[in-house]
Amino acid sequence: MDLIVERKRKVSGEIKVPGDKSISHRSLILASIAEGVSKIEGLLEAEDCLSTMQIMKDLGIKIEKTAEGSYQVHGKGLDGLEEADDVLDCGNSGTSMRLLTGLLASQDFYSVVTGDHSLRKRPMQRIIGPLSRMGAQIWSRKNGLAPMSIRGQKLDAIEYTLPVASAQLKSSILLAALKSEGETIINEPAVSRDHTERMLKGAGVEIDIEEDRIVLKAAEKRKLNSFEIKVPGDISSAAFFITAALTADEGELLIKNVGLNQTRSGFIEVVQAMGGEISLLNKKDQGGEPTADILVKASDLKACEVSGEIIPRLIDEIPIIAVLAAAAEGKTLIKDAEELRVKETDRIAAVVSEFKKLGIEIEEHPDGMTINGPVEVEGGIEVESYHDHRIAMSLAVLALRTKKGLTIKGSEIINTSFPSFEELLASI
Repeated sequence: MDLIVERKRKVSGEIKVPGDKSISHRSLILASIAEGVSKIEGLLEAEDCLSTMQIMKDLGIKIEKTAEGSYQVHGKGLDGLEEADDVLDCGNSGTSMRLLTGLLASQDFYSVVTGDHSLRKRPMQRIIGPLSRMGAQIWSRKNGLAPMSIRGQKLDAIEYTLPVASAQLKSSILLAALKSEGETIINEPAVSRDHTERMLKGAGVEIDIEEDRIVLKAAEKRKLNSFEIKVPGDISSAAFFITAALTADEGELLIKNVGLNQTRSGFIEVVQAMGGEISLLNKKDQGGEPTADILVKASDLKACEVSGEIIPRLIDEIPIIAVLAAAAEGKTLIKDAEELRVKETDRIAAVVSEFKKLGIEIEEHPDGMTINGPVEVEGGIEVESYHDHRIAMSLAVLALRTKKGLTIKGSEIINTSFPSFEELLASI
């Protein structure tokens, strides 16, 4: 499917973005292994999260939809999951595969996890390594590729230093360790998103959360209490609309109730460093997660450097930061982001390739890119999504400030994370 986006130089209105994808995944998984009925509101009903939901159902969990985005999950505790009678399909969701592999590694049954052609190309050795050290039995295709077979069994506690800051790897280890008796310690090279730790603590699990160290306390028998959660708006989704408003010629946009967890708010800091007019209003705490309304106005942007400790806090937003950079005065340098090479696609190569097609001055580096702006883009051509939702949405936002618009090929992939994206973009 192709998405055609025409030039629009005024962006304004008031919108709500869908629920946070990371929190949605984790709320479904943790509610399933909690004791009793948990209630989730604002769940992101996109393909990735629905893959996680279906897998939990395949593992014997009853999940009832009570309204749009609202669900009751009948948790069966840490020992209540049942062996599925078929392969577990994660679709395009790397979060589903990495987190659930950790969970399944400690269950007393056999599982096979797979995904679509894109997910089957993404490396899973990063989780297989530490899980195997805990005693997990996992078989994969060459170089740690899915499908993976998992023979669940009792695992040992571990102390492990992450080779890179990765919330998915950290969460996979924590989920695997829940049924071990000893103390599991995870050391991080830099802070990554901490939703799993926060939610485990909220469910009554004894866990210490320090700046770069997580300690899952020793326990002879752990259990998770059922919980109620209202999922805030996804900052990663909001970033596309913040960029659309910032790079417009005129207008202002209000985005309601967005999650601003400090491990996810690096994008806001980059916008501020570039001189973007952005205000955080109506700040509050929602189920342990800070939220706010975000007011954005069309702005004259200046280039900046994006590197170092901030990278794990905005890794998913780098493609849309590249769009900001193309509208900013000067050279924006993005580095220390080699993790982008192993996302849904090689996001560094994808951004560089499509920007060069459009005449944007961009240089590729092993761990990032340099973009020289501002650039007035002619457009009027087809660009590729690379079967990557964030590349597709970033190009759609970029199209708003071209002379002749863009046609984004393979835009159906946007449904994996943001089914209402096209409609919401049109509304502003």
